[in-house]
Amino acid sequence: MSETATATTSFVGMRMPRVEDARLVTGAGEFVDDVSRPGMVHVCFVRSPLPRARILGIDIAEAAALDGVRAVFTAADLNPEVHELSFPLDMPGMPHVPRPPLAEGEVRFVGDPVALVVAVDRYVAEDAAELVVVDYDPLPPVIDYRTAADSDELVHAECPGNLAGAMSGRPAAELDPIFAAAPHVVRQRIFQQAYAPVPMETRGLIADWSAPTGEMTIWAATQSAHGLRGFCARLLGIPEHRVRVVARDTGGGFGQKVVAQREDICVMLAARKLRTALKWIEDRQEHLLSAGMARHEYGDARMAFDADGHILAAAIDHVQNVGAYPIPSPITAGVVVGLLFPGPYRVPAATFDAKFVYTNTVGRVAYRGPWQFESVAREVLLDTAARRMGLDPVELRRRNMLRREDLPLANPNGMPYSDVTPRETFEQALEMLDYESFREQQRRARAQGRYLGVGTCTYLEPTAGGTPFHSTEGATIRIEPSGKVNVYVAGGSCGNSLETTVIQLAADAIGVDAADVHSVQGDTAVTPFGAGTGGSRSGPMTAGAIAETAATLRERILAIAAHRLGTAVEDVEFSAGRATVRGVPDVELSLAEIADIAYFQVDALPPGVPPGLEASGRYRVGSMMIWANATHLCTCEVDIQTGAVRLLRYIVSEDCGPMINPSVVEGQIYGGAVQGIGGALYEQLAYDESGNPITTTFMDYLLPTATEVPVIEVGHVETPSPGPGGFKGVGEGGAIGSTPAVLNAVADALAPFGVEIGALPLAPATVVAMVEEAKRRAAAA
Repeated sequence: MSETATATTSFVGMRMPRVEDARLVTGAGEFVDDVSRPGMVHVCFVRSPLPRARILGIDIAEAAALDGVRAVFTAADLNPEVHELSFPLDMPGMPHVPRPPLAEGEVRFVGDPVALVVAVDRYVAEDAAELVVVDYDPLPPVIDYRTAADSDELVHAECPGNLAGAMSGRPAAELDPIFAAAPHVVRQRIFQQAYAPVPMETRGLIADWSAPTGEMTIWAATQSAHGLRGFCARLLGIPEHRVRVVARDTGGGFGQKVVAQREDICVMLAARKLRTALKWIEDRQEHLLSAGMARHEYGDARMAFDADGHILAAAIDHVQNVGAYPIPSPITAGVVVGLLFPGPYRVPAATFDAKFVYTNTVGRVAYRGPWQFESVAREVLLDTAARRMGLDPVELRRRNMLRREDLPLANPNGMPYSDVTPRETFEQALEMLDYESFREQQRRARAQGRYLGVGTCTYLEPTAGGTPFHSTEGATIRIEPSGKVNVYVAGGSCGNSLETTVIQLAADAIGVDAADVHSVQGDTAVTPFGAGTGGSRSGPMTAGAIAETAATLRERILAIAAHRLGTAVEDVEFSAGRATVRGVPDVELSLAEIADIAYFQVDALPPGVPPGLEASGRYRVGSMMIWANATHLCTCEVDIQTGAVRLLRYIVSEDCGPMINPSVVEGQIYGGAVQGIGGALYEQLAYDESGNPITTTFMDYLLPTATEVPVIEVGHVETPSPGPGGFKGVGEGGAIGSTPAVLNAVADALAPFGVEIGALPLAPATVVAMVEEAKRRAAAA
């Protein structure tokens, strides 16, 4: 046994050290750029310097003649090679989204890939890319998504009004009488800026085509190895079993690496044409230019309240910028903004209207909680409403927030809530702060000319299910003849510690020491099909797959042990890798001895038990989704002279069900919270009025660091889900709740001036401008 294991150890719930850490912290991880293949050549893209222009011609002669260049491809070379472009999260019935591998006829954003250069190394490839001459005829770009629908210019000629799609709830007119009669109606327009996932590892891909066998092997920084495998097979028009995808270590994904993007498509197509291994590794400037943006949207949010502050109705008109080439379809997650806008509150009536608009900017990608704007719009509006009605924002929420005993129920947009604790996490967070003491501290500070604030956000997070692609997960478990255990799951190491949690789950499900379990993930040649990491699904879905599979193996183990020990199966106990007979503790069989019988003494097996100890199983999520929830609470101090915002305390009360590994859960919360803080205060993928990106380095694109983020305090409320083990997902929530909590804390600090937040991020200059504008309004009143 390991040092921490005993005969009754349960590894689930233990703060077990991450098994991947030894590899990663010693520099022994294997990322895409660490992989080298015989004869491998390197790729660099020629990208558009203009947001919109016709391509009149491309001269590749000088680039192709450069020593070391193997090939230069344009759209005419690669685009006709596409057999089928089918993305796993583009759900049936959604509008077609144009996505040519290379720009054809027209470029549609700064960074649009126009040509692909292949050379003996990256240095030669970059030099050659500069020699490619593209003749552009500039066209007026569509940059402002707020006015794109009324523009005479079209990003895609086949998309009138620059509309990528639209969806709505019940007719808004049905709610008009409620708003007209309500004692209080609060409206607020809120703009969220574009920002990006910025994982530590940029995008990267190696595509190695074997002409003799007609097989493609891909090493990728991806969150979904099997999804990429299927995509490649459809792209090339070859059987899926002729594609192998290997995803060893991936330095963060956050949704951006769930599906293939246009550059990945180009590399796959070029690899088959050249019949060799191609490597493309994106640099950071290229990443900030062309890897995709998220969060760029605004909403006209409104709520009606009765005289006591109870919500009567809620509605949001939501408009989202999807850029030129969104991947996957923006509607998949974007419509959830409207569906979830009522949030964790008692809302009798609601509706939404959602529009998704093309512009000549980089395409929208998925990013950790891609529907996060529902919480931004709702929670900021609630704070505004409370102040306008003369209530403490905490009191307004208490009058409307759902409790555990209110569930299950469906919100007015049809989302079925269950197994969550909004009010319970809310109260726990307030208790951790000592809310009344903070309010007293705030009053004293204001008397001294200092401005402290507190803000909260309570939200519900759909996890696990949601789309057909995400609805099942498989596992294969093989107990070796030595008694050691290998667990094969689709998974992948994206920084979410799935390697560690799989080992803990399998050790408990089988009844062995975690030290005897090994996990194999991210290789489609040996792992069962699975959707990979995304949608906060890995924990509950993998737990279900392992439980299904381990149950089959335990039946065999118990049957073999009972047969050898001469007792009934129901009298055999198996734990810590040993089978014993109830009431006879001195008689036992180790798992190694049982495995020896299964593999090498097949004539001694009991009737009906097959040889070997290997099984595969598949879990299907039973309900539409598994719900998690949390409350984020932030306190801050704002310097009204400089606009600087200093975070004082940051508290999260989370209900993600039983925790497989509390350290892993808290790590996910920490990372997500920091990303949301960045969105509230620092990060912005900004464009000038002409469509030129102006934040393409970390000198301009600001990220929060350890000096800006306080210690994040975490509390837990535990409500089991209906899924296996009661587990819920936890990957995305931190990034959902943190931005609104910070915004509300700043608004609360500046409440004496009458400041209301309407746009992000809250950079120092923005804060100063809000205060000055509020002072001017007060003076003019």
